[in-house]
Formats: sequence, C-alpha cells, structure tokens
Amino acid sequence: MPLLDNLQVFQALNSSPNARLERSAGLDDGLVAALWNNRHDAQEYHGPTHHTLSCYIGGGTGTFRRDQPDTKGSPGKLCTLPAGHESSWVINGEIRLAHLYVSPEQFALGCITLLDREPRELQLHEDTFFDDPAQVERFQQLLRLDWNEPGERLLGSSLAHELLSHTLLSQVGQREGLRVKGGLAPHLRRQLVEFIDQHLADPLSLGQLAGMCALSEYHFARMFRESFGLPPHQYLLARRLEHARQLLRGTRQPLGEIALSCGFASASHFTNRFRQVVGATPGEYRLAFVNQR
Repeated sequence: MPLLDNLQVFQALNSSPNARLERSAGLDDGLVAALWNNRHDAQEYHGPTHHTLSCYIGGGTGTFRRDQPDTKGSPGKLCTLPAGHESSWVINGEIRLAHLYVSPEQFALGCITLLDREPRELQLHEDTFFDDPAQVERFQQLLRLDWNEPGERLLGSSLAHELLSHTLLSQVGQREGLRVKGGLAPHLRRQLVEFIDQHLADPLSLGQLAGMCALSEYHFARMFRESFGLPPHQYLLARRLEHARQLLRGTRQPLGEIALSCGFASASHFTNRFRQVVGATPGEYRLAFVNQR
C-alpha cells in the first residue's frame, strides 16, 4: 500500500482548509480509497506519481477545470487523472467525491498481466467528467462497505481491482512520441515472462534470471524494473499470487498443494503472504467465490 504521504492528490486536498476527509483506507495491492467533501475551494495537481480515479457522489455542479470552464461536474461524473498530469480546479458550491489512488507499480502489473504489454509503452488517458454507469456502480458499492471491517476487505479489494481493470481495458493507449531506451530487449522480456510463469513453483534466484540475459545481478535488476515497472521479486510474487487466485477459484486443490505449486515453502507462509496482499486468507478467498456461484 502506498503511504498517504506519497499520494500528492490526497495531500493537496488534505492540506486545504475547505476540504474534509470523511474516510480513507488502504485496500492493498497499491490501491487506496478515500471519500472527500469540499466547498468553495481551488486545487492544483502538479505531476503526481500515482494515478487517480474519481467519481462525483453529490454536488459538483459548480466545479470545473480552469482550462475547461464551460464543462461542469455533476453527480455520477467520472474523472481519470493519470500520473504526471497537470490540472487546476475551481470548486464553487459543495461537492462530495470518491477517489481511488493507484500506485505506478500496480498500473505496471496490470499492463503486464491484463494487457500483456510493456508498461512504459502505455499511458492512461486523461479524461474529465465522462459517463460510465458500470464504474459508478462499482464506486457506489465500494462506498457502501465498511473499509475497516476485516470481513468486507476482500470485497472492497475486489471492487477496487475491477475499477482499475476496467480503466486499463478502456482508457490505456500507446504512449505518444515514445522513444523506448534502455531496458531489456523484447525477446528477452518474452523469455523471462514465459520462464517465470513456467517455474512459479521453483526457488528462482536473481542470478538465475540475470544469467538468462547475460547480465550482472545489479544491471539485470535495474533493466528489469525499467522494462516491467516492478523489481524482479515483486513481479515474481505478484505472478505467484495471481496463479494462486486462479487455483483457489477454479480447483479444489488443498491449500498445501496450492502453496507448493506457487512457490511457497509452507501453507502458513502462503497464508501470511496471501493475507498481506489480498486482505483475506486463501480459505476465506475460496469461500467467497464458492458463495457467489
């Protein structure tokens, strides 16, 4: 979970005397939700390092961007504010809005696992006051949950992932004017992805992966992150946990067998790491999907 101190959009609102934070919570996997209300304010965002998905819950009919003064917000309107964007806002009257903050690492992982694309080739399109009823319903479902209730953590995390996945599928495009420099060659990236997915149960080492690319561990780690947006150990853990999710949803394998097939030394180690990332134990995760059938 990214620290709130590192979320520039959150901190900009939090420092305003007119904005009030109703509640916020880390939903794991680099996702943070927040519910705000604000009135008679002005805000500027200068190149945040994270992405922000926004949904207007109430009011906002006097809110506009300074570069788009004729376009006003209203309940049910959505905004997508990508990392690195610049925007200046005027809030006339009152507004209530929900935010989902997305870490660059989670965006990168989504590009890899959902789109099968290199993250640095892609960018999230900036969009202001657009309509998407399915996304609005997901936000509203998220707001109906008690984010601090452990029993609702899994559903909250799942909704946050659905919000991000839908955004990736609908609003991510080729980065304009891209000149890819550095990183690993395309054929090496493909070989690494295939090798890691085929050896999730094995105790992979940094030296083993670096050797496939004829690089030192130091240079490989730097170039891997430049190519995939994640360090090797985080990428490997994410792929192992994604495989575990698939097995928990689609099979009746015992948890011990799933743990070993996903590269965890024991069921207890698997349970601890799974809970840290997903917010529920593997057994609770499996039961939640069984109950939905």
